[in-house]
Amino acid sequence: MSKPYRDHVQATVEGLKKDPTFAAEYLNTVLEDGDQAELMLALRRLASAFGGIAHLAEEAELNATSLYRMLSPQGNPELKSLRALLDAMGMRLAVQPKDAA
Repeated sequence: MSKPYRDHVQATVEGLKKDPTFAAEYLNTVLEDGDQAELMLALRRLASAFGGIAHLAEEAELNATSLYRMLSPQGNPELKSLRALLDAMGMRLAVQPKDAA
């Protein structure tokens, strides 16, 4: 029998899967307002939504074990790895002036 509800994480991941624009906005909000721990959590949720670690590691040409470590709560991704991961999710890293927000 299925649950009559979905937990917050499950609902978030499903929303990220369905809408790449929502996924980008979600990550931008975390980058703007969050800290390192929140960024790692957001990236793990995005990884789950975009096919999982093994799939993304293959797409990004990264080692799956390294990607697991990179996305751990203690992770500290290198820019090169972060860019590869975002590219595998169909996103890119960008900077914009504060007054453009």
